[in-house]
Amino acid sequence: MEVQFVASVAPIVRDLDAARAFYHDALGLTFEGGGEGDYAYTERLDGTKHFGLWPLSEAARACFGTMEWPLDIPIPQASIEFEVADARRCGSRARGKALPPHPRHADRTVGSDHRTTTKP
Repeated sequence: MEVQFVASVAPIVRDLDAARAFYHDALGLTFEGGGEGDYAYTERLDGTKHFGLWPLSEAARACFGTMEWPLDIPIPQASIEFEVADARRCGSRARGKALPPHPRHADRTVGSDHRTTTKP
């Protein structure tokens, strides 16, 4: 697997307004995307192509199709995406090495565009 660079980093946040204020006020980051209550992001931060603040409710919707994160699954802290030289080859090598899905959600798969689909 040939990882070329970190494409995206997005802390998963419970309170987008508070997170946005922290990253702006404490770290001086500005966000060109997202309004109040929306996914906030910047593509002007050296070291990554994309830095975003992903609301937990949106992560839950992308992963499980609901706005609430399931109580029996640990809440994630961040989403990190890597750019790879050959995505097809990478996918076939990664199969079998990933953690198995939670039994309650074994019929679901998450695509790289953050949409969740149900396996036929």
